[in-house]
Amino acid sequence: MDPFLALLNSLSASLSHRELDELKFLCRDRIGKRKLESVQSGRELFNFLLEQQLIASHNVDLLKSLFKTIRREDLISQLEQYIEEGEASAPDEQPDVNERRLQKVVIQVICENVGRDWKMLMRKLDLSEVKIDRIREANPCDLREQLVQSLESGRNGRGKMLRRLT
Repeated sequence: MDPFLALLNSLSASLSHRELDELKFLCRDRIGKRKLESVQSGRELFNFLLEQQLIASHNVDLLKSLFKTIRREDLISQLEQYIEEGEASAPDEQPDVNERRLQKVVIQVICENVGRDWKMLMRKLDLSEVKIDRIREANPCDLREQLVQSLESGRNGRGKMLRRLT
């Protein structure tokens, strides 16, 4: 699954109807009126922005500006976290299909064999304490999801952390 599309889906789910209307209004100079009238969700709006190449996994400036205008600092924080964790790399910097498969297998094996010591493992793999804390707070009751998210964040930076494991 494309992490950027997953992020957009999450951002869309966080928008109220009023906020969607505000975003549509702010985008009227970028997207035609007829298209905007048909938009019923954030996903549809983001899809038009993607089609027109106004946003991309490595270019979220417009989204940050839109969210700032509608005063959704929490959504800006999600975008900044996405960028900080390295997901926002250019397409030519993404690992190939075989490398992604290998990374998924590595994640699965680690999840099956690491328990509460996942934080110690992440520290040894140079994941920052800030990222570890964010992951733990985002998934407070799900140890497996904490581990998966921390390993997924290791795929950032072209998979440098996971390459150390393989």
